[in-house]
Amino acid sequence: MLDKSTIQQLRQLPIEAVAERLGLRVTRHKSLCPFHDDHHASLTFNTRTNTYRCFACDAHGGTIDLVMNRLRKDFPDACRWLADSTNIIVEEYKPQTPSAYMPTKPFDAARYARHFEHPWLSNEAKRFLFEERRLDPRVVSWCRLTSWTDRQGIHWLQTPYFDQSGLLIGIQNRNLDYKKQTKENNAPIKSHYSPPRFRFPYGARCSIYNLPVIAMMRPEEPLYITEGCSDCWAMLSSGHKAVAIPSATLLSKADKDLLRNLSDRLGTTFHMYPDCDAPGERLFMQLKAVLPSLEHYQLPLGCKDFSDYYVSSIINKTT
Repeated sequence: MLDKSTIQQLRQLPIEAVAERLGLRVTRHKSLCPFHDDHHASLTFNTRTNTYRCFACDAHGGTIDLVMNRLRKDFPDACRWLADSTNIIVEEYKPQTPSAYMPTKPFDAARYARHFEHPWLSNEAKRFLFEERRLDPRVVSWCRLTSWTDRQGIHWLQTPYFDQSGLLIGIQNRNLDYKKQTKENNAPIKSHYSPPRFRFPYGARCSIYNLPVIAMMRPEEPLYITEGCSDCWAMLSSGHKAVAIPSATLLSKADKDLLRNLSDRLGTTFHMYPDCDAPGERLFMQLKAVLPSLEHYQLPLGCKDFSDYYVSSIINKTT
C-alpha cells in the first residue's frame, strides 16, 4: 500500500492541472463533463477545496477520484498514474512491521554507488537512449546512466542524482517496458506483475538533476532549466549546460537558494523551453517567481517538449 504522506501529496495536486493532464480543457474553472454526454461545460472545479463536481450527473470528488473515474482505474493504479505523471516519489521501502514511531530510513548511497562506477547499458537502454532519444554518447557517459533487468524480465534505466560535489543522493529507475504494458487507451493490461513507470529507492532526494554542472559554470554563462531528466539529456546533447527539476513544488528552500545564489554570485542567466501544455506553462511561472530573470522560449508547433524538438531537429538535418 502507498504511505499516507504520498496519498496526501497526490490529493493536494491542483485539481485543474490533473484535469488537463487527463485531456480535459479547463476554462474559467469549468470543462465539459467526461462522464456523460455534455455540451454545456457542466463540470466545475473548486480550487479552494481542490475538488470537482458535475451539476448534471453529480460526478464529484478530488484528484484521485477524477483519475479513477476518467481512466477507470482502481485506487492504487490511479495513485500510481498520478505519481508517474507528476514525478512524485513513491517510496519503495516497506517495513515488515509498520509503525508510526519508526524513524525515517535514510538513502543508502553506499549500497547503490557501485552500480555507477562501471555503467552498463542493455540493448533496450541503448535503443531508448541512442535510437529513440538520439542522445550524444558523451552526455550518457557524463550522466553515468546504467541499466538492469529484474527477475520478471522488466528492463530498467537507472539515472543517478548527485549533489554539487558528486555525492550520490538519489536514483530514478525508469521502466523501459512501460509502453509495452499499456494499451493505446492508457488502460493497464491485467498482469500479476505490473510495475510503475518510475521507481525511487527509499530516502532518495531527486529534486534538481545534474547538480555537478554547477561547479563548471563560468561568470554570466547561460543555464537551461528543463522539466525532467529526458529534456536535460537533450539540452546537454545540444551543447548547453542544463539542470532539470520534476516540479517547482518539489523544490526545497535550499534548492531555491542555490539557484538564486548562482544569479547573484556569477550573474548566471536562466533559460527555459516549457512543455507545450498548461502544466508546463504553470511550471515556468512558478520558477519565474523564484528566478525573475528566467527567459521563456516557445517550442515549435507540433513539439510537446524539448526532447521532441531535439529529436525532430536531428531528423530534419538528416533528411
